[in-house]
Amino acid sequence: MTSRRVLVPIKGFHEAKARLRADGLDGDDLARSLAEGVLRSLPDALVITNDDDVARWSTTLNVEVLDVAVSGLNASVQEATRLLAGRYDQLVIAHADLRDPTGLNAFMPGDGVTIVTDQHRDGTPVLAIPGDGRFVFHYGPQSARRHLEEAGRWGLAATVLVDRPWARDVDRRADL
Repeated sequence: MTSRRVLVPIKGFHEAKARLRADGLDGDDLARSLAEGVLRSLPDALVITNDDDVARWSTTLNVEVLDVAVSGLNASVQEATRLLAGRYDQLVIAHADLRDPTGLNAFMPGDGVTIVTDQHRDGTPVLAIPGDGRFVFHYGPQSARRHLEEAGRWGLAATVLVDRPWARDVDRRADL
C-alpha cells in the first residue's frame, strides 16, 4: 500500500482573496470558510503555513500544521515537500479555496503525477506527486501545463483530470 499525505497550503487570511476583496467581499471570512470546508473533508490533512494565526486556527480544527519559513505558494509547497521528502510515497497538494471538496478524501491518484485542472483548465487546485522531494512547483498562470512539463522533465507518467468537483477553486465572484 502506498503511503500518502495531503498538504493544504494556507496563507494568512488577511492576505487571501485579493481579487474578491476588490469586488467588495470579505476576503478573511471567505478564505476561512473555504479552508474549513476543505480541512473538514480531509481529516488527515497537513496545513502548510508561515502565518501564526492560520496555525492557531488550524489547531482548533485538530489539524496538524507544518510551519514553513517562506511565503508564497510555490516557495512554501517546495519547502514542505523538501522537509517531507522520503517520508511518504505520494504527496497530494490541495488548495484551501475549493468550492466543493466532496470526495477529495477518497481521491487515490495513480503513480507518477496527477494534475486536477481548475474549471478554466489552466490552474492546478489539486496535484499529486511522488514524495521524493524533487518536483518543482509552478503555480500561477498556466500551472496545469507547466506541472505537466515538470512531470515530463523527470520522466514521470502524468494524468490530467478535468471536471472533478474539487476542480472549482474560488478566485473570482463568478466562481462562487
